[in-house]
Amino acid sequence: MKTIKKRVEDELAAGNIHSNRECPYHPSHFKGQNCTFCYCPFYPCEDERNGHYIRNTKIGDIWSCENCLFIHRDRTVEYALPRILEKGIAPGDHEGMMEVFRESMDACWKKGKAVMVVGATSDAGKSMTVAALGRLLLRRGYLCAPFKSQNMSLNSRVTSKGHEIAMVQMLQAQAMGLTIPDFHMNPILLKPKGNTVSQVVVEGEPYGDYDVPSYYNEFVPGPGKDIVKRNVDWLKDRYDFVLMEGAGSPAEINIYDRDIANMRAAELADADCILVVNVEWGGSFAYAIGTVELLPPEDRKRIKGIILNNVRGDPAKMRAGADELERRCGIPVIGIVPHADVQLPQEDSESFRDVKTRGNGSKRIAVIKLPRIANFTDLDPLYTEDTTVVFADCPEDVTTADAIVIPGTKNTVDDYLWMEENGVADAIKSMKGKVPILGICGGYQMMGRELRDPKGIEGRVAGTTKALGLFDNISYWDKYDKRVIRDRAEIIDGGGEVEGYEIHMGLSEVVEKPLFQITNHGRTGEVEGSVREDEMLYGTYIHGVLDKPAFRKKFLSLVKSRGESPVTVGVEDYNDFVDQNLDRLADVFESGIDMKAFMRIMGVEE
Repeated sequence: MKTIKKRVEDELAAGNIHSNRECPYHPSHFKGQNCTFCYCPFYPCEDERNGHYIRNTKIGDIWSCENCLFIHRDRTVEYALPRILEKGIAPGDHEGMMEVFRESMDACWKKGKAVMVVGATSDAGKSMTVAALGRLLLRRGYLCAPFKSQNMSLNSRVTSKGHEIAMVQMLQAQAMGLTIPDFHMNPILLKPKGNTVSQVVVEGEPYGDYDVPSYYNEFVPGPGKDIVKRNVDWLKDRYDFVLMEGAGSPAEINIYDRDIANMRAAELADADCILVVNVEWGGSFAYAIGTVELLPPEDRKRIKGIILNNVRGDPAKMRAGADELERRCGIPVIGIVPHADVQLPQEDSESFRDVKTRGNGSKRIAVIKLPRIANFTDLDPLYTEDTTVVFADCPEDVTTADAIVIPGTKNTVDDYLWMEENGVADAIKSMKGKVPILGICGGYQMMGRELRDPKGIEGRVAGTTKALGLFDNISYWDKYDKRVIRDRAEIIDGGGEVEGYEIHMGLSEVVEKPLFQITNHGRTGEVEGSVREDEMLYGTYIHGVLDKPAFRKKFLSLVKSRGESPVTVGVEDYNDFVDQNLDRLADVFESGIDMKAFMRIMGVEE
């Protein structure tokens, strides 16, 4: 800490204003951040727009400003630094610093503006539109945050503070250059459990299980609206713009008065809206006009622009229809966006509902197509390699594969029983020692000897289920508890780093040789996963285990190729690959959008 303070004192004396890209921790908050005040001279400012107190710690109350971005903005530094120097305020002069802080807040702070992207239908391209627009605003020097008040998805990830949010909000945060996504960006997450019941995750933590009637009749009118309001306001206090994403359609008239994912969320955030239509589906003009006409007048006024999305062929041929759409709706068409040929994680398992294979490589990988598959983006790095991924739902898919992956699931016991009933479980057992087998999270639990669920927390029937028996581990669910944590680790006996996260119910008694050595600060000595090298068996709770190249290359090196040469070339760090594709996505959107019209909706004249 003294070293940091001394460096900042030197920076103040020199009058430097810069982004220190040579620092190994850069960017610690967002791309392009100003690092002049690495150690904040205004601490503790006690301004609740920038931080909060952590009460009753062992050393008393502590002011936390870990989510403060104000001090790392160029305009703040450019305003504050000259005044600190002109007044000759020493770093330890807190009263003098606070005077400059108050002046800086008055001059530089303003509440952010929220704009919501709504879709004429599901799969209109809302998520990717938010990501693309966020990257375009980042390029123009604005600080943005994504927000989806309510998301239903089994594809979630873990923030740095151990909170669970939807994967796509993490992806959007990456598009916006943020390194610190948090639960405020997706305060309500619904994780379907089957039979119309979902686990409701509020502000990153399990809140309870609700069926459809109780959710809409009790949760939404009770805590729901307050949750949305306080979280979107929190983001508006810290970012220039909050890019909100709706869910499904904003014109679902059967639940309109109870829908907090679309126009009610826009109302709570005082947000203007942009309507996105997927042209590829056909009927796009009817979808757009029907959506606008179904909205009550007060909500219709919020729609400030329309984007015709995913146009294959010449976008110019859509212009005449766009002009007529403008005339009929009275809303400008601000974009006709071409189809974007990019490779980005998909939010919903529906993306491969009718897909049997993906890729055309020489290594045939069977991924078990579990009915309740979760966190399926774990598989995405495989698509960049010399592989053909087969989504396996029958024994023949398994016994003809060169490797097997058993992915995560929202319900381990019931999905294992599904594998038993259709013969997939026996097929996997028959391939033991013949091909490499990897289980991730729920798939790892299935690789053990037993699944013990005495209270029926995880399965349709309480009791013990015999599992695959590839490992001697036993997994059990004796209480409604959930592990949500980020992991960094090294491969034991193999070298190389992995990084990811755990989200799972149940724990495992592990008797096998561990696969990874945890390297997180404060977790020295912890090990994770199981491995039997001689039988090519690997299991881990870590989602994202294939993102970095070390373990992915290790696993694929055991897979026999059917072709003479690779058809595809694998990536190194999958996160970098995603970032490159986000740039390509933004380029496509910029080519099709009237950026001046878009920026006017954002409240900025270019």
